[in-house]
Amino acid sequence: MTQRPGHELSRTEDVTETASFVRTYILTAGRTRPRHTLSLETVLEPGPGRAGPALPYECEQILTLCRRRRRSVTELAGTLGRPVSAVKILVSDLLDARALVVPVTTAYTASSDPLIGPRPSRQLLEATLAGLKARWSDAYPQAV
Repeated sequence: MTQRPGHELSRTEDVTETASFVRTYILTAGRTRPRHTLSLETVLEPGPGRAGPALPYECEQILTLCRRRRRSVTELAGTLGRPVSAVKILVSDLLDARALVVPVTTAYTASSDPLIGPRPSRQLLEATLAGLKARWSDAYPQAV
């Protein structure tokens, strides 16, 4: 590692920085993207499944935190002291194992029909439409 003028980099700092990077790489098994789309504010709660024995210790920490109360991805990353990208990958693994779930709040579900099941509310549909219009504004004709 090259040193900047006026900055003495000790061997310990260099080793610690490298160890942290390598640990994160091992923690995610070299993966850089989660299988599930997760935002920073995605809220998680424990699910019916269990984390497998092959998952890292941090997955058990995530489950312990989520059992106490619902947690966001950002909150988990801050509490664990890990990069958000790494936590998203671990959370994705836990979602695959059904050890975590993303709850749907009642504000976003309309009354359910016993034959069809829960339906999205008007609020959710309007929020989705607004997001789509913001992302692909040229795909929606403007009202005259």
